[in-house]
Amino acid sequence: MLALGFDERIRGSHHIYEIPDLLEVVTLQPRGRDAKPYQVRQLRDLFIQHELSKLLEDE
Repeated sequence: MLALGFDERIRGSHHIYEIPDLLEVVTLQPRGRDAKPYQVRQLRDLFIQHELSKLLEDE
């Protein structure tokens, strides 16, 4: 997430990622834990809606 330009905030056990230009915020489990199904869907939808996969192709 950080490599894609997301900023990370940590509140307790919540890792909150956001891109300053987008209104959406993604909350994921800490490293080593499985993401919840709704979090995977939320992240997938965010990538599709804002074409963030292009950031991966550039690397």
